[in-house]
Amino acid sequence: MSTERRIHSTKADPIEVILFGIVPHGESRTPPEALRELAELADTGEFLVSGCITQHRRHPDPNYYLGRGKLDELTEIVEQTKVGAVICDDSLSPAQGRNLEKLVKVPVLDRSELILHIFDYHAKTPQAKMQVELARLQYQLPRLKRMWTHLERQRGGIGLRGGAGEKQIDVDRSELRTRIAAISKKLKGIEGRKAREVGARGENFSIALVGYTNAGKSTLMNRLTSSNLLAEDRLFSTLDTRTRPWRLPGGRVVLLSDTVGFIRKLPHQLVASFHATLEEALNANLLFVLLDSSSPEAIEELHTVEEVLEELGAGEIPRIYLLNKVDRLEDRSHLAPLYAYGGQAVAISASSGEGVYELQEALKAFLANSEQVVTVLVPHVAAKLYSEIRKSSTVLSEFYTESGCLMELQVSPSMLGRILSQGAHLPAGQDLIERESKPRKQS
Repeated sequence: MSTERRIHSTKADPIEVILFGIVPHGESRTPPEALRELAELADTGEFLVSGCITQHRRHPDPNYYLGRGKLDELTEIVEQTKVGAVICDDSLSPAQGRNLEKLVKVPVLDRSELILHIFDYHAKTPQAKMQVELARLQYQLPRLKRMWTHLERQRGGIGLRGGAGEKQIDVDRSELRTRIAAISKKLKGIEGRKAREVGARGENFSIALVGYTNAGKSTLMNRLTSSNLLAEDRLFSTLDTRTRPWRLPGGRVVLLSDTVGFIRKLPHQLVASFHATLEEALNANLLFVLLDSSSPEAIEELHTVEEVLEELGAGEIPRIYLLNKVDRLEDRSHLAPLYAYGGQAVAISASSGEGVYELQEALKAFLANSEQVVTVLVPHVAAKLYSEIRKSSTVLSEFYTESGCLMELQVSPSMLGRILSQGAHLPAGQDLIERESKPRKQS
């Protein structure tokens, strides 16, 4: 039994839609400019945009979202163009959606429903499918009266579930809550396993790629790790977190994770249900916040990313801002507001490779400031440690002696503990206190 009215729009048979939304007073952009992102979302959802309507209002109308004049305009356009649906740039209350559908006489989708539709299409793994289903059911629960077509039917009679006279809507609501509870329980188990899996990598330095959707995270991931991940120029082409090793100059390996993209007005149901997927970002040692520097709304998109990170509880994790797609800029003075935002920023092009060296240097400087420098003696009998040490730390110098190899390392405390537990030890007179010394070139 389906609890939602499905709107099937495909690339081969797209449904034509009208977009509508509210913009603040004084906004000078045209409706297509103001609804640019919604149009991109509609295109990703395989809808065909036939027109856009905006209204300048301080607040949405509590009953119809739009004011009376714009409602009449929207209704007239729908009648004339014979479009199959209309899409709102905000989340509508159940009452607003219900009232709008009575007037325009075609299905009304809001921004949350459209994003859920896109996530549903792109979910491939069992975990992603469960996360999207949970978010969709949570969205549907207060909207059952609008989504069902058999609401007034009664169930009754001997042997029928719910007893005589119980409204179908009550049974449906109970079924949804039961399904939500079951999926939530499964996802909590997945989240626990994911947390343990991520926690087991604690000794390895980890970086999470986060950013606005379609900022180029998968392209950068492919560039840095020589991977072949799907990297489409479309919104939300990535829903699952993928982690790959990134080998730095000198041989050290760090873990790089690509995460689901953020977006303005992201439905809170999705933020909550994708918590397990974003576990990589929550437990990373460093965030690479990727921005599409060529976007006319780059600053607004950056604010959105920061808000979502705060909502996830990742607001305090150190970060480096990567100003991607600089190859698309004719005038790079437009980067000034992004540089002035705060924090360290590096201009890059994931597609061409420009700025990758500067990114590596920025990471090298971060590691130098966050890790300790210590000298360890690796006995010859523990020579198998050499390879692991070079992958897990920065080797500043090494000197072979009769007792073994003296290695000056820049290393995290947890990794140092692991190295010492596997046979290396500290030379006499040295403790684990971080020394104020500058890294030296390897001899």
